[in-house]
Amino acid sequence: MPAEFTFPDNAAKAADAAPEFETEKMSLSMGPSHPSTHGVLRLQLEIDGEIVTKCDPVLGYLHRGDEKIAENMTYNQFVPYTDRLDYIAPLANNVAYAIAVERLAKLEVPPRCQAIRVIICELARISSHLLGLGAYGIDVGAWSIFLYTFTEREKLYKLFEELTGARFTTSYTRIGGLARDVPAGWNDRVLAFCDQFLPILDEVLALLTRNKIFMDRTVDIGVISKADAIAYGLTGPNLRGSGVPFDLRKDAPYSGYEKYEFDVPVGTKGDCYDRYLCRGEEMKQSVRIVRQAIASFPGGDWYVKDARRIFAPPKEKILTSMEELINNFMIVTEGPQIPAGEVYFEAENPKGTLGFFIVSKGGGVPWRMKIRSPSFCNLSILPKVCVGTFVSDVVSILGSLDFVMGEADR
Repeated sequence: MPAEFTFPDNAAKAADAAPEFETEKMSLSMGPSHPSTHGVLRLQLEIDGEIVTKCDPVLGYLHRGDEKIAENMTYNQFVPYTDRLDYIAPLANNVAYAIAVERLAKLEVPPRCQAIRVIICELARISSHLLGLGAYGIDVGAWSIFLYTFTEREKLYKLFEELTGARFTTSYTRIGGLARDVPAGWNDRVLAFCDQFLPILDEVLALLTRNKIFMDRTVDIGVISKADAIAYGLTGPNLRGSGVPFDLRKDAPYSGYEKYEFDVPVGTKGDCYDRYLCRGEEMKQSVRIVRQAIASFPGGDWYVKDARRIFAPPKEKILTSMEELINNFMIVTEGPQIPAGEVYFEAENPKGTLGFFIVSKGGGVPWRMKIRSPSFCNLSILPKVCVGTFVSDVVSILGSLDFVMGEADR
């Protein structure tokens, strides 16, 4: 394709598709219970025949109030609430929140903890993209894809349950470390999953990548230019699909990501098809990172050992030392003692950049917290990208953005 070739924007497409005579426009509500809205998102569409002339996304049906809840409980008590932000990737949410608080407390977790966090974040990325891809397949009529992806996701859930004790809402990370070390043989089972997963992923992608129906539903649909992606604050695969090679794991590495070699997939057009391709390749790169992290898996502690009044002492010490018992009691009742200050940290989550802005006045409870949820920002592009498309194209666009309403209605 020549470099100078450009795709017409949605407004131009709408003008080409518009009838020569004036027609009466109709208001159409899509959601909040529509299957393709992937949750309680409502789109108030204005349509001219089958052409969308206006799109107003309506949020707020969940009424969650997570940020205010955080200001009324200790730092560790809020960890389960981070599970329920992007509830498709709770392990990654846990890590992003814990790192934000640790930077406020100026804690540096040991290498073993960092490696475990990288592994679980990349497994969470694979799990999230598998669900996104399976749901996207149903949206555009490819049911078989959903069966493939959920089979693989079930295997990941078994690994999560072995590690954390829970399949879905894991609550695994702690301020200053993790709830527990990896069980014996768990890394080997993760490698076994990776070895069998890649051939299956190639088969799944082969069912879609050159599929005529899938391409008709996604190629040149929902085009987001590089300038628009940046201006609207898009992050993650939605930003990279528009040709912006920005990935926090590369550009602002944390948890030791700078030690691992991986590529950042980037699209060319910014259409639904590019966003699909980026997520497919990201899963392969996640497997690559997991293998490297396990190959160089460090020994030592999986928590900050000298973080008194922040990380709870080991159980055996609590049961044998009065001083450690009192320390544990204070951490549980008053929370980890975080110094006064403020911090903003953002991590490269599967949906995009998840950020936490925390203000502390000292003590075990944050004074203020603000969450930058990627799905909320990614949905802001809908009023622009949906105009000029067909109503059926809106379904493809929503699936390609891969959002979750748990964090949008935080």
